[in-house]
Amino acid sequence: MAKIRVAVIFGGKSNEHDISLVSATHVIKNIPKDKYSVVCIGITKKGHWLKYIGDVEDIPGGKWEKHPDNVPCVLSPDPMDKGFIAINDDGDVSRVKVDCVFPVLHGKNGEDGTIQGLLEMAQIPFVGCDHISSANCMDKELTHIVLGSHGVKMAEYVAVTYADLSQLDEKCTLIEEKLRYPMYVKPANCGSSVGISKATDLDSLKNGIKMAFAHDRKVIVEQEVKGKECECAVMGNDKLTASSAGEIEAANEFYDYDAKYCNCGSKTYIPARIPQDRIEEIRQTALKAYRAMGCSGLARVDFFLCDDSTVVLNEINTMPGHTSISMYPKLMEHDGMTFEQQEDRLIRLALERAGVDYE
Repeated sequence: MAKIRVAVIFGGKSNEHDISLVSATHVIKNIPKDKYSVVCIGITKKGHWLKYIGDVEDIPGGKWEKHPDNVPCVLSPDPMDKGFIAINDDGDVSRVKVDCVFPVLHGKNGEDGTIQGLLEMAQIPFVGCDHISSANCMDKELTHIVLGSHGVKMAEYVAVTYADLSQLDEKCTLIEEKLRYPMYVKPANCGSSVGISKATDLDSLKNGIKMAFAHDRKVIVEQEVKGKECECAVMGNDKLTASSAGEIEAANEFYDYDAKYCNCGSKTYIPARIPQDRIEEIRQTALKAYRAMGCSGLARVDFFLCDDSTVVLNEINTMPGHTSISMYPKLMEHDGMTFEQQEDRLIRLALERAGVDYE
């Protein structure tokens, strides 16, 4: 039987470009080569799409962009094409058909429903959530609204729009009336803790809001939740699997970008160092949130376990990191699924959701 052809897309214009390169390298290395052939599609920070045929080891550091055999390409939205159109030096074009796409893209244009919508138009099966659930999970305010309506506990919050900047003093007064310091200020549509700051007084609240607006046109301010940071990996479409809970001991004051990817002082514990009944509550809440948001394929659901044993959901990541230190693959590995089995299962789930007979 012919191998299933999978396009792995990496890079992108978001501020999580570099993390995507590392995640994609992990995915490419662990896709079972006896079942699948891999087509590598890289997107530069400027948004150029390139078909890449070089060494996978050159992807994480960015050397892949300089490969002399890179070919510009575009993802065709026409269902008849079923893939990409490569544009050769002489102006001729060739079609690169694929059976499935694994969009290993983090942040904007990767997890926000944009590329998912394009793939749905092209009628190409793809790994991960559809465009609606991706967009809703990416937008922290919408996550609050949907999960709040389903009885899932999250931090108290206030949303700030770009239009509010013209009346920032008045908006901050309203925030102070609803929330108390310390607070966390977050871009509504960024991941990897990009643009997040802690506000301990009015000045740091204002500065944090202005900084967050450098990354997005909507910001949320959340009440600080004190407790252990725990994460749960969920996989599946209709029949779901939830991992045990993992615990993060951040090297910095909170689990920011530096603590996640730069500071080796952060530690993870699998399973989390919490009572088993709290692990089970986290697992069940993760499944409830996954279903409520309409997720499919995979997601990592992040929580706080407060000192009074209350479980508070922090956020849902629809394309969690797949680096060597990322919690999602490590959680699944702890529960008995090898890295190769994970990538195989995710691709099979994508084909299954699209109704493709892959046997």
